Amino acid sequence: MRILLVKTSSLGDVIHNLPVVSDLRHSFPDAQIDWCVEESFADIPRLHPAVQDVIPVAVRRWRKHLTRWATWREIGELRHCLGKAPYDFILDTQGLLKSALIARQAHGKHCGYAAEAAREPLAARFYDNTFVIPRNVHAVERNRWLAAAAFDYPVDLPLDYGIASPDIDLPWLAVGRYAVLLTATSRDDKLWEESSWVELGRALTSHGLLPVFPSGSTTERQRAERIAAAVTGAIVAPPLTLRELAALIGRSSLAIGVDTGLVHLAAALRVPSIALYITTDPALTGVHGTGFIRNLGLPGRPPQSSEVIAVAEQALR
Repeated sequence: MRILLVKTSSLGDVIHNLPVVSDLRHSFPDAQIDWCVEESFADIPRLHPAVQDVIPVAVRRWRKHLTRWATWREIGELRHCLGKAPYDFILDTQGLLKSALIARQAHGKHCGYAAEAAREPLAARFYDNTFVIPRNVHAVERNRWLAAAAFDYPVDLPLDYGIASPDIDLPWLAVGRYAVLLTATSRDDKLWEESSWVELGRALTSHGLLPVFPSGSTTERQRAERIAAAVTGAIVAPPLTLRELAALIGRSSLAIGVDTGLVHLAAALRVPSIALYITTDPALTGVHGTGFIRNLGLPGRPPQSSEVIAVAEQALR
């Protein structure tokens, strides 16, 4: 059996889809499982040993350069790649018009959410089989329930993201136990106060954990440097690839972050994880896993530093 999964973005959504691969591997040990995903997140499916081929798309980049010949050449190459050999099933767990159109480039039986369950109801018109999956369950379980309905296997399989920290050398990190503090996110209204990060960092050092601050953009790095400068011994990580971030997070003793995909990666890697919510509700998209997992805060009610420190101490115990 050949199966194509379509879940292109964003980072957290891609991570939430990993248990589908584990469920499929458990139910169909001999199946070939491929995954179509945005190029910037392609390293996430590659972490799962049951994913055979990762097929990258670049919708985000293509949208900015639709007048370029190179863009249309890449789109043509994607259509050729997806259509060159038939799949038995194509499962779109994203439920967007763009993901449905991408899925349609592959030949086989297309499965996805019914119109009343899809994020964009129009997407359901492009599926051969559709399924009504409740909206009021966590995104991880929605993905898994959709796959279980499409492939007719039990929904009560143990939760398993199926990934491990990659074996990558991080020569700049010559320390013992450390905590990864994920201060950056896609929206400014999701940020936690810098003074609270400083209090948390100092508390962690008193427990023998060195705070490590990854960052991406120049603005994120400047923010991380300001916080780290106020915490003795703290490290601002150099620019890292997604695989290097997985290695950094996977070897840590604790990960604490705002509403960002990387804190979901920590949960998937079974690292004790604490997610901080400032303006978004964690009920349906909070960190979700089988280890020490905590979601703190609600829209308009950000967690206090004392609360986060107390929960971090629980995790360390």
